Amino acid sequence: MTHLPLALGLDFGTSGVRAAVVNPQRHLCWQHRQPYPDLPAPEGWRQALWGLLGALPGAIAPQIGKIAIDGTSGTVVLCDSAGEPLTSPLLYNHPCKESLAAVKALAPAHSPAASATSSLAKLVWWHQSLPSGTWQQAVYLLHQADWLGAQLYGQWGLSDYHNSLKLGYDVGSLSYPLAMLEQPWSALLPRVLAPGEVVGPVTAAIAQRFGLSLQCQVVAGTTDSIAAFLASGAKSPGDGVTSLGSTLVIKLLSDRRIDAADYGIYSHRLGQLWLVGGASNTGGAVLEKFFDRDALATLSQRIDPAAPTDLDYYPLVQPGERFPINDPGLAPRLSPQPENDAEFLHGLLLGMARIEQRGYTLLAELGASPLRQIYTAGGGAANETWRQLRAGLMPVPIKNAASVEAAVGSAYLALG
Repeated sequence: MTHLPLALGLDFGTSGVRAAVVNPQRHLCWQHRQPYPDLPAPEGWRQALWGLLGALPGAIAPQIGKIAIDGTSGTVVLCDSAGEPLTSPLLYNHPCKESLAAVKALAPAHSPAASATSSLAKLVWWHQSLPSGTWQQAVYLLHQADWLGAQLYGQWGLSDYHNSLKLGYDVGSLSYPLAMLEQPWSALLPRVLAPGEVVGPVTAAIAQRFGLSLQCQVVAGTTDSIAAFLASGAKSPGDGVTSLGSTLVIKLLSDRRIDAADYGIYSHRLGQLWLVGGASNTGGAVLEKFFDRDALATLSQRIDPAAPTDLDYYPLVQPGERFPINDPGLAPRLSPQPENDAEFLHGLLLGMARIEQRGYTLLAELGASPLRQIYTAGGGAANETWRQLRAGLMPVPIKNAASVEAAVGSAYLALG
């Protein structure tokens, strides 16, 4: 068999789609990004997939040996026996509060599946609410990454244990809880593989259409946030990644699994290690409420990170926090607001840095591997003032992520 050296990662995030090709030395060979087409999902996802593959340069496509896809965690679609959707997908942030009580009785202890926006809540809601004629046609419950991967290898009903964590899959025992297997919808649950595990080759039709080798293999995928972690450069226990996008997410690679729903903490399995952490509702969305991008850049330069401030903010857009305080009623703390905008921004950035510090401290208290260094990802990585404020609070080095592209992380996953 001819060795095909390159790996392709495909990222289906919330704002658009991206592709990256890496070589065995993990050097980036090619990347591409595009918006989702103006089509309803999931057809828009499928056309975006064809767009990414169609953009592959002719010299690169035949050398791709493996492909991995990441998608948004908790986005699911209900399909018939041919893998075609029976209804519109339910997206990652769609709450199904009506099914929450039933879900909490089924999900493993401390599992993120015990949430109104989980994949499991959506499956239970569909079972409770769809007309019987539609429900009787349902054969597969698939996550976004599962459904897209199946377009390439032609098999349905397969998932990975990163996406399936919010479906109630127990990543400790690598099995579904017995109570879930006794439900009337249990036949719809996908078979779960390890992320990066080879599923099978691309179909002959896909290979011919996009110039891929018939030996090109598709591997089980992951979620967009874990792909971003894989891209960061973090690889050893004690490596943390802080991502500042619209929200603030921290993940720490740990020898020990930590699950503490009371604090909004849960663990993903990452081979023999654990990826522990949580997501705060603080973040860029709070900053955007008060400042546009140009103002943020200008005002940040006026802040002396070493200067003291009496402002003690807990920056939130609206009441409710998930981590490191899990309190749906937690009120934002944004007063007093000084007349000087630079002082106000100083307080906001410091408040966010303290939330990050509190998060990592909590993980340590609960027994996670000691923090060694932090990689910064997301849009906040570009704000040097924020980095210096964080450096004043954290006792470890803070570095920018090697790559902030989730597609690169998926390519690394495909590489193995």
